[in-house]
Amino acid sequence: MAQGQIYKIHSDFYYIQKDGQTFECKIREVLKKQKIKIVVGDFAEFDNGAISKILPKKNFIPRPSVANIDQIVIVSALKHPDLDFHQLNRYVSLAKYYKIPAILCFNKEDLGLEQTAQEKINYIYGKLGYKTVFTSATEKKGLGEFKKLLKGKISALCGNSGVGKSSLINALNPNIHLRTKEVSEKLNRGTHTTRHCEIISIDKNTAIVDTPGFSNVKFDFLLPKDVDLLFNEISQYSKNCKYSDCLHKNEDGCAVLQNIEKIDSTRYESYIEFVNEAIEYKERIKYNGTKKETSHKIKDNKIQAKISGKKRQASRNTQKQMIYKEIDDHADE
Repeated sequence: MAQGQIYKIHSDFYYIQKDGQTFECKIREVLKKQKIKIVVGDFAEFDNGAISKILPKKNFIPRPSVANIDQIVIVSALKHPDLDFHQLNRYVSLAKYYKIPAILCFNKEDLGLEQTAQEKINYIYGKLGYKTVFTSATEKKGLGEFKKLLKGKISALCGNSGVGKSSLINALNPNIHLRTKEVSEKLNRGTHTTRHCEIISIDKNTAIVDTPGFSNVKFDFLLPKDVDLLFNEISQYSKNCKYSDCLHKNEDGCAVLQNIEKIDSTRYESYIEFVNEAIEYKERIKYNGTKKETSHKIKDNKIQAKISGKKRQASRNTQKQMIYKEIDDHADE
């Protein structure tokens, strides 16, 4: 049984790379019944064109769906489309939530980089410990430094459509010819050229996961009190708040608000956006979150049949009736 990594999924076919070779596979029926989530980056056991087992994931992000990556590279355009700090904070927080290291790449430097913008970027994200790189895919600027940050790793490129992810990959390796598209002048945003995740080799030891562009990352899966854990500059003060459930909005005795001038305004605004999304999520659970019993349970990454509570009780009642019948039968003898 051979082992390899899934580098592309298209329709019902899974493409696996092993020792420089590519294998086109399908999944065995037993794996389909287990309903295991299979994504690009998964390591799999396969034989004769059929995948029989998915190995445990080192890490995983659901969108873009990719597993077993070493780092996330968040690509933003400095212009065309304009740099959006709030959107950048969403990607940064997403990486932090899934505990995956992040690098910030600011592309399209050829369109102009204002000194104040670079200072703001370094001030906000440099203090938080993020590595940043400024590039121009069209003029090949900053690519040497960018390659050093990618060397020997599998990196997932994330970012809005039109920021130049595919152009950067083409610039890093001239033998790669990914399709690119111009940013819409009317909408000031790009259109999707990458339709699916795919691991692309840059050199022998370095690979990039090209991902579809998307912008609607929402934090409606968190509870409000947990949002500040995504913001180090906020959580460092939150432990001194008067109330343990303080959301740092307008509460009395809030240590975060007492130090608000030390927190960048775009970061705090993003925090408030995420909290409001989390509040909506909490309300949805509160009023619509009645627990429904399912016919299956997940154990060891496999779906197993589950006996319902009613059936379990019926089984117990049957057992009791049989016991009582035996007692009665013995009493009559």
